[in-house]
Amino acid sequence: MAAGFEMALVVTRADKRRGRRAQPSASPVKAAALELGLDVSTTIDDVLAVGADLGVVVAFGRLVRPHVLAELPMVNMHFSLLPRWRGAAPVERALLAGDSVTGVDLMAVEEGLDTGPVYARREVAIDPGSTLAALRAELVAVGTELLVDTLSAGLGPPSPQVGEATYADRLERADLELRWAKPAAVLDRIVRVGGAWTTLRGSLLKVHDAEVVPDAEIGDAATTPTAAVGAGDTLPGTMDGTVVRTGSGALRLLEVQPEGRPRLDAAAWLNGARLGPDDRLGE
Repeated sequence: MAAGFEMALVVTRADKRRGRRAQPSASPVKAAALELGLDVSTTIDDVLAVGADLGVVVAFGRLVRPHVLAELPMVNMHFSLLPRWRGAAPVERALLAGDSVTGVDLMAVEEGLDTGPVYARREVAIDPGSTLAALRAELVAVGTELLVDTLSAGLGPPSPQVGEATYADRLERADLELRWAKPAAVLDRIVRVGGAWTTLRGSLLKVHDAEVVPDAEIGDAATTPTAAVGAGDTLPGTMDGTVVRTGSGALRLLEVQPEGRPRLDAAAWLNGARLGPDDRLGE
């Protein structure tokens, strides 16, 4: 609209309840579209009746059927550097894998899952400490600029994807469990994706924020009270204050949420947790 393109129709998911007694609520996409005075539908076939020249797909979550693509060409703003991370959760998987770079591809929509050739791309560095929310916001900003610039200049011929494809399956609850035998760097990435959890005495403990403890701090018994965490015979999940022993290195808890309670500063939680000498996270 502001860039000079007319948006004939917005297609998004149907309204849904967020609780058993709640009234159905619109998706953020629908709410924004209605605020802008745009027509909204939940049926993809409706795009065939509005006289559009091009469809733009962003995180739609469903394959577009061949009969629709046969009548209306579409481009997909995909948040990865294809063919790496085809599928539903490319930003999450890039973070979990420890990728140092990701980006946005503007590709032709085909019947296959993210298989189309690419019209344009921009790379985005994944900074150490990036959270999912921050990285996704940056990709949206970069992708929006890329889309407007590319359409304004004309799509031109796309280039085929080159390289081995990897797939970004949706995250399951098990993907977000902090298994303390893993390295601290891996566990830190899980926390930064959001939804990380562990257990203590059989109860759920969510971890909202954490940081990797520098190796020098773990190993220097003269300057840190957490030196025992670095001991070779210390089991993963053992806590020394807010520092947790892992399979390689240690993770310092910064913000946690015990089951049935609000989020807490980890030190404040620990003061009331009354841990015994045999208590370990993950049990």
